[in-house]
Amino acid sequence: MAEIDQIRHTLSHLTVAAVRELWPGSQNAIGPAIDNGFYQDFEIAGTITDADLPKIEAKMREFLPKWTGFEKKEVSKEEALKEFAWNKYKCELIEEFADQDKKITFHNAPGLVDLCKGGHTENPAKEIAPDSFKLDRVAGAYWRGDEKNIMLTRIYGLAFGTKAELDAYLTQREEAAKRDHRKLGKEMDLFITSELVGQGLPLWTPRGTIFRNTLDAYVWELRSKHGYQQVTIPHITKKDLYEKSGHWAKFANELFRIETREGKEYALKPMNCPHHTQIFARKPHSYREMPQRYAETTMVYRDEQSGELGGLTRVISITQDDSHVFCRVDQVRDEFFIVWDIIEKFYGTFGFKLRVRLSFHDPNEMQKYLGTPEIWKNAEEALRRPTRHEFARTVRPHLR
Repeated sequence: MAEIDQIRHTLSHLTVAAVRELWPGSQNAIGPAIDNGFYQDFEIAGTITDADLPKIEAKMREFLPKWTGFEKKEVSKEEALKEFAWNKYKCELIEEFADQDKKITFHNAPGLVDLCKGGHTENPAKEIAPDSFKLDRVAGAYWRGDEKNIMLTRIYGLAFGTKAELDAYLTQREEAAKRDHRKLGKEMDLFITSELVGQGLPLWTPRGTIFRNTLDAYVWELRSKHGYQQVTIPHITKKDLYEKSGHWAKFANELFRIETREGKEYALKPMNCPHHTQIFARKPHSYREMPQRYAETTMVYRDEQSGELGGLTRVISITQDDSHVFCRVDQVRDEFFIVWDIIEKFYGTFGFKLRVRLSFHDPNEMQKYLGTPEIWKNAEEALRRPTRHEFARTVRPHLR
């Protein structure tokens, strides 16, 4: 049986074949497997809406019995450019692959030649059930995620191993929609959005503010038991702070910038870390004073694109329960457990069962990190050591 990602990737190619048959002259871009399915981007010769999806699905099911395998072919840059002279997106990728000395491969199926490195089912006709997939919706997507590029038409599809799995997912999604926080937020009078204020800038009602404050009070109760101290910082900062921290160079396009009457440049804070380090740096600290644990619940602001915004899950003004710990190297492990204790207790109160996976640094990309390789190695080794009580049984097997 093929892996589900192979099925989903194969279906993205099948979508290409169907769309190009129904809308001749359309150019396909990329189409990876994703959670629950796949998507495929196109520059459509015409227009496609959600109403067209059943027609595309029907064509996919018509083609599927003929797709008994893929033929892989390694080609030169010149051959590839000649084959895809009609498709500027594939030509851009071919040029890029050639510059990086990557192999250029075609995977051909009946009625389709496509640029692809592979990862398909061996025999789609046998391994993909015709009723196990469904085209879901049409959306817009910038080529390569860059708003300066052309807006393409993205077709999302759902795909599972069986029809029963697909039906179960659709049922679960319908049930989740009934409990969508945007729907409940309005029904329970907790928060609103205003066109005059702007998308991604939620406004909390009196009832919603009581809800927020109650949660925040509980977080502070858990923090105070572990010696966290409350700090407060402004919502803007001079450009200089983020230049020193490196955030300006890395995240300049995501910052809201402010220019004063005197021509000075400020920014709305997208994170709190550099501000908290300034509080710590206000005076020398004895090793006996370590650790210093600072925390606050505050808003940060990021210039998200309008197409990415949704409810409270993707916003411009983000409320963070944010903490920073300044400690000695020999205290790293204990501080990690304190943080875990707070998280586990908070989410456990609401019925969430958590599992931890640790992400470690890439020693070959040290330019992306602050601190020396030795500091990173010592900190990570502290987290790899045998852990205490329940943590050893529930977390350590998942450490990477």
